[in-house]
Amino acid sequence: MKHQYIAYLRVSTQKQGYSGLGLEAQREIIEKHLKDKKTIAEFVEVESGRHNDRPKLKEALELCRKTGANLIVAKMDRLSRNVAFTSQLLESDVEIVFCDFPQANKMMIHIVSAIAQYEAELTATRTRQALQAKKSRGCRLGNPEHLMNKHQAAIKASNETNRKKAHENPNNKRAVALLRSLVGQGLSLQQMADTLNDEGFQTSKGYKFQPTTVQRLIKRYNLTP
Repeated sequence: MKHQYIAYLRVSTQKQGYSGLGLEAQREIIEKHLKDKKTIAEFVEVESGRHNDRPKLKEALELCRKTGANLIVAKMDRLSRNVAFTSQLLESDVEIVFCDFPQANKMMIHIVSAIAQYEAELTATRTRQALQAKKSRGCRLGNPEHLMNKHQAAIKASNETNRKKAHENPNNKRAVALLRSLVGQGLSLQQMADTLNDEGFQTSKGYKFQPTTVQRLIKRYNLTP
């Protein structure tokens, strides 16, 4: 019996205008992953990834249970950036497919979602610190005369974030998540490269991992036992 799929798409309320991964991009990723298959339904959520109250996600999961379909998501962070919430979803009776990480097992999804949660919390902390610094310098937050500067700063920050995301290829980031758990096991560079290749990982250019590639990632991300 062929699998049926129900698509779940999400955009953040605040970033909807600037998002580098909008609804159309998510649909395109899902379509490419499914190739000649079609989704039987699509649910769109406009909500921050930090919030767990997702009425559209609940509807999608309920329909998956009724039809026996799999839930398909373009990118893992479109589902959630909260580890506990992601863990709860993974333990549910609905099979979830991530187009950007189709070969992942539950352990790897936990690791990657933990990193995503850490990055989200770090961004929120930096934002609060920046606002507090402006306030201490006498800036009146929310004053209309500052709106244009704030708008331009938001666009600049968004563009910089997109450039950073493009530089930090997701293949490398997922490999780093696994390497963190491998470096302390006394494995050689070749053994770690073999493990990454066996798990289906690829380099940023789509090649298999070599010992030199592993060594470069360990040095770049300061991965120590």
